[in-house]
Parts: sequence; structure tokens; C-alpha cells
Amino acid sequence: MGLRERKKQETRSALSWAAVRLIVERGYDKVLVEDIATEAGVSPRTFNNYYSSKAEAVAARHLDRFRRVADDLRARPAQEPLWQAITHAVVTQTVAGPEVTAHPAPDREEWAAGLRLMLTVPAIQAEMLRAAAIAEESIAAAVAERTGTDPDADMYPRLVAGAVTAAFNVASQQFSRKSAGTAGIRDLLIDALRQVATGLPPP
Repeated sequence: MGLRERKKQETRSALSWAAVRLIVERGYDKVLVEDIATEAGVSPRTFNNYYSSKAEAVAARHLDRFRRVADDLRARPAQEPLWQAITHAVVTQTVAGPEVTAHPAPDREEWAAGLRLMLTVPAIQAEMLRAAAIAEESIAAAVAERTGTDPDADMYPRLVAGAVTAAFNVASQQFSRKSAGTAGIRDLLIDALRQVATGLPPP
């Protein structure tokens, strides 16, 4: 990736993170595009060059990290077992990578409560569904390359992609629940992927 493209990606990511953080803290209706742009250090016009709405900016964080998962999966050693490669890619790119750890860790309870409220906003729900569909296509394409399957003709890569995103969603939801205990999102995610990889045996 060239310098220009890297700068664009950094701006896109900064705007998305600012949208998520401000909306979690204040609520969807109390955050303006101008607030997000100011938080990211750009103009509202720049925001509009990247996103058509606050909701799209929020969902972009989900989409971008799963595109990174697909790229990471392609880069894993060819001989590595599929679910081991998937687990490494998902954990690295969604909860442990530099794009994630570069931001300060929020208070868990406050952050979880804000996330739960944010995800009840209809506009965000719609954008998240759209982002999830695109994300699954990206994961399915990477899985197909590793397994020599065809994502258009074979169900397998799309089933795997759906299972991966489902595991991520369930782990995230579990993390945000008050009854989740002290388990961190990384451990929850690894456990969710392990259960899927082993065929979801009855507990």
C-alpha cells in the first residue's frame, strides 16, 4: 500500500473510531458529524468524502477489521490448519492488533453499556447488517483460496465465513453482558471459535 492509500485508510479508521467512541459515550442523537470530524482532526467535508452517515462510519469499523482478517488469513502459512489460521487472523485483527491497541482501553462496564445502547439504533443496525454481508464475502473468498473451493459454487467457504462472523458476534455480545464475569473479549473469542471448530459439541 502506497503512502497516499495508507493516509486515506488512517483517516477512514480515525473517523470510524471517533464515531463509535463518541456515540458510545453520548448517544447517537447527541453526536453530530461535525463532532466526529473534530475528534478525528479533519473537516466535516472530509467526513462526507468517506461516509454518507454516522451509522455508516460506525459500521465501517466492523467491516474494515474483517477485511483485515481476510488479508491476514491469506498470509498465513498454507500448511497451517484452517481453524488455527482463522483463529490467529481473527484475534490479531479484531482484538489484539495495533489498530485496536492503539486506542486507550475504556472502562468495561461503561463501554459495554454504551455499545448495547448504540446497537439498538435502527440506522446502525441496518448499516451493520450491510457491513456484515460484505465482510462475510471477504472471509469466504479467503477461505476458498485456502481450501481450493469456489465461493460461488460451494457452500463450504460461505458456511465457514458465516460461522466466523457468528462466533465474533456472540463473543462480543457475551462480553457486553453484565453477567459475563471477568472474561476478556480475547478469551471469549478464542473459546467461541474453538467451539465452532470442534463442531459445537453439547456442553
